[in-house]
Amino acid sequence: MFRRSSDDVNMFTEAVVGFIGKLTDDTVQKTTIRTFPNQKPWVDKTIRDALRYRSAAYNTGLATGDMDEYKIVNADASLADELNTFYARFEAAANHASGASGTTSVHAERAREVNTFTISEHDVRRAFKRVNTRKAAGPDGITGRVLKACADQLAPVFTEIFKLSLEQSVVPSCFKQSTIVPVPKKPQPACLNDYRPVALTSVVMKCFERLVRDFTTASLPVTLDPLQFAYRQNRSTEDAIAHLLHTTNSHLDQRNGNYTKMLFVDYSSAFNTIIPSTLTSKLEVLGLSLPLCQWISNFLTDRPQAVRVGKHTSSTLTLSTGAPQGCVLSPLLYSLYTHDCVATSNSTTIIKFADDTVVVGLISNNDETAYLQEVKNLERWCQENNLLLNVSKTKELIVDFSTKQERSYQPLNIYGTPVERVDSFRYLGVHITQDLSWSCHINTLVKKARQRLYHLRRLRDFKLPSQVVKTFYTCTIESVLTGSITSWFGNSTMQDR
Repeated sequence: MFRRSSDDVNMFTEAVVGFIGKLTDDTVQKTTIRTFPNQKPWVDKTIRDALRYRSAAYNTGLATGDMDEYKIVNADASLADELNTFYARFEAAANHASGASGTTSVHAERAREVNTFTISEHDVRRAFKRVNTRKAAGPDGITGRVLKACADQLAPVFTEIFKLSLEQSVVPSCFKQSTIVPVPKKPQPACLNDYRPVALTSVVMKCFERLVRDFTTASLPVTLDPLQFAYRQNRSTEDAIAHLLHTTNSHLDQRNGNYTKMLFVDYSSAFNTIIPSTLTSKLEVLGLSLPLCQWISNFLTDRPQAVRVGKHTSSTLTLSTGAPQGCVLSPLLYSLYTHDCVATSNSTTIIKFADDTVVVGLISNNDETAYLQEVKNLERWCQENNLLLNVSKTKELIVDFSTKQERSYQPLNIYGTPVERVDSFRYLGVHITQDLSWSCHINTLVKKARQRLYHLRRLRDFKLPSQVVKTFYTCTIESVLTGSITSWFGNSTMQDR
């Protein structure tokens, strides 16, 4: 019925989404229950009532009439608009940088003839049945519970929508909308950059993205960007750390006065800086079909977003830059966007885990020319691809086991700003020191585990079942002590063990 009414994918989708929303409102009884991310399963209605009674009694002693309390609501309202403007700060720079578009290779022309992406009703039904019903609904209002319960009935119509979207290389506008929920990066945020933008998007669109992601991943060569350890099967942070340590130790084992320089690079809002036109050019070079490249470009452009802080929602801004954090496709698109950021010399290596990048310089005969040139190449690559290097958080660490002479290392500057040299750095959860010892890392883990042992003892005092206590220990203490253990335990001293 809906398909015959219009061939426009936007009108088709809006009609279906509106009809589902109407049926949901008419047939599904809604009860508003306030929950929290850290709410435990055993906290039932009786306990919640007791907690509310306690809070009410406690609040009666705080009725001081302080006028500062009335400023909090207005602060939330203004904060939402400020954050939305802050998250859109890369839009102007991206529009200027997107003027230069890449060329299409002959291989891409051939790939257009053979790369076809088809979606079956079975694929859509399976994606709907795998939806996590605990996830919040997006701006379109369709919940995961509705999709999962009515997968058999909804799969045919959404299969038609997905197929039409791919044919026209157009993503329905209602699926592009996102509500940004700022998540603090630290307990006491001091500036706008201390909030991480997490996008709340359509659950239906996430299912669609998973299908596109799986097809795109299968179409890429297996050997693409081997030093990108994120978003790859059978790869983890341990692999990235192990490769970094192996590269460093192999160079130092030659014992010819060699030393290693590690530059731990920090990007500012890396996901928010992706230029769709630049990404499309890179995808064509990788051999993806032109319709799919155009679909991905449309997916990233003209995206309406609003920021929600508490009960306040900002005005809507439309962006055509970046990949929203929280979308299924965003990690893959970022890794493809940065796949050409590779080392240009045999004496340098660039190791990546998502946006955590390390430039490793293998220095011999005190010649740092290749390393310094690699850093200059990285600066130029970032400028060409609209990525912003955060020099204040970028650190350099030197590993030098030579004791015969005192060296004077060349200082490193990025964009004319000196890079701080440190004795240790926390990389992917592991503290790497200039002498490659693990005392600092192990002491940090032990201190963190001891702090959590208090909560373990309290749970035991509450006479909770032993299985619950064991689960708490496994999740919060054992996971800390064994994180990336294959990278550091073998080289730790007996005293540290």
